[in-house]
Amino acid sequence: MNRFFINAEQINDVVEIRGDDFNHISNSLRLKKGDKIIISDQKGYDYIVKLDEFKDSSVKAIVVNKKKNNSEPKIKIDLGQAIPKNRNMEYVIQKCVEIGVHEIIPISTKRTIVKLSHKKEQKRLKRWQKISEEAAKQSQRGIIPVVKRVISTDDKNKFKKLFARYDLILLLYTGVSSSNFKNILRDYQHDQISNILLLIGPEGGFTKGEVKFFEETKRQTNLKKISLGNRILRTETAGLVSLTAVLYEYDELGGE
Repeated sequence: MNRFFINAEQINDVVEIRGDDFNHISNSLRLKKGDKIIISDQKGYDYIVKLDEFKDSSVKAIVVNKKKNNSEPKIKIDLGQAIPKNRNMEYVIQKCVEIGVHEIIPISTKRTIVKLSHKKEQKRLKRWQKISEEAAKQSQRGIIPVVKRVISTDDKNKFKKLFARYDLILLLYTGVSSSNFKNILRDYQHDQISNILLLIGPEGGFTKGEVKFFEETKRQTNLKKISLGNRILRTETAGLVSLTAVLYEYDELGGE
């Protein structure tokens, strides 16, 4: 069944669907009265609803079943991704949402080639959030992961506030001082942490100055430099691999 996201406050015994979702139901999917869809309240529950009354700009649906959504990882993993070239950020967002990321924070670094004006950033954020929503629907997620505003490594205060939100920060780094990914994760058991930030640099990696700043911030939080091995991954690949590795290590990719 097709999935749609509705604010929890709008869900009662009868749900009215408007806007882009209504257009998709009526014009793209061409669903009719009696057809069923899934509505997620983004707070952990899915509702199977039956389409009942079509109007010019909305459709009313009757709730026939409510169940807990089990697709969300117990541990929240956010991705701090340096903005890659071309449209690769769209690929990163789509695939990471499918895999199970909680939030995505685009990062502008010293070596980031893509520089966005305020107007361009707003346009990109709207596009990126739409991609997140589409991927969340496709992968049966219980939430739509939020793509946050771009944060620059020049803004140290914002980065300090960002870091303070996490129990563990994993900085992907190819230097000789990096720790083994698996060993670090096994040092932090699932019940010891509730959220993780993965930091992925741009083409060419973070500068020495940026890494130094990250390490200085270590005094306030748990930050670990980690390596994914001897092979150098593209920036748009590193986030997918590290996210998958964390979820696997914490038994969040199926099985018991």
